[in-house]
Amino acid sequence: MDGEIELRAVTKRYGAQAVLDRANLTIARGEFVVVIGRSGSGKSTLLRLIGGLESPDAGVVRVAGNDLGALTERDRALLRRSSLGFVFQFFNLIPTLTVAENVELPLALNAVPRAEAQRRSRELLAELDVERCAPRFPEEISGGEQQRVAIARAVVHEPRLVLADEPTGNLDLETAGHVLELLRTTCRRRQATLIMATHGREVAGLADRVLTIRNSALEEQPA
Repeated sequence: MDGEIELRAVTKRYGAQAVLDRANLTIARGEFVVVIGRSGSGKSTLLRLIGGLESPDAGVVRVAGNDLGALTERDRALLRRSSLGFVFQFFNLIPTLTVAENVELPLALNAVPRAEAQRRSRELLAELDVERCAPRFPEEISGGEQQRVAIARAVVHEPRLVLADEPTGNLDLETAGHVLELLRTTCRRRQATLIMATHGREVAGLADRVLTIRNSALEEQPA
């Protein structure tokens, strides 16, 4: 059976260095998969390939039934806009927009009516316990609050897939644990597939599956 995400014999090189070499992977809808590896091992590259932000040198990447290599750049952008959510280590909130406006942005890009976008933003910020931050600007709230807002922005349009690249790497341990649990729970409620890249093995116990990247090989860790 086909998965939500499929990689078939995927190779990615930067110059003469292979970051991934003939990687194969299938991930089902709703799974929480953690990718572990040292800095520079290729974790972010894997997420970028799955997100259609980079193209493999060889092989096929399929997301939600779409062969990314067969899509135009415009079609890949539309797929990201409608079906993918991204969470980054450094939040990447737009500083000139309020918290509420940051969360509403994916809905505006998908032509959701403003009143509906405001309602969904407000409800999701409340779910993540940052509703009070709605009128503030990103620089006026804490790092933990900013990452919760980033989670809200990533899932507000009900994506099928959320890609999280070191989402707790810029937070203290206590805040990181809370944010991680919020991210996992929020995606689970929406039956969204969650793929998280991290160098911290403490996350592994929460995941359905754990992958490692070592010497350009993508391997699954035994349960």
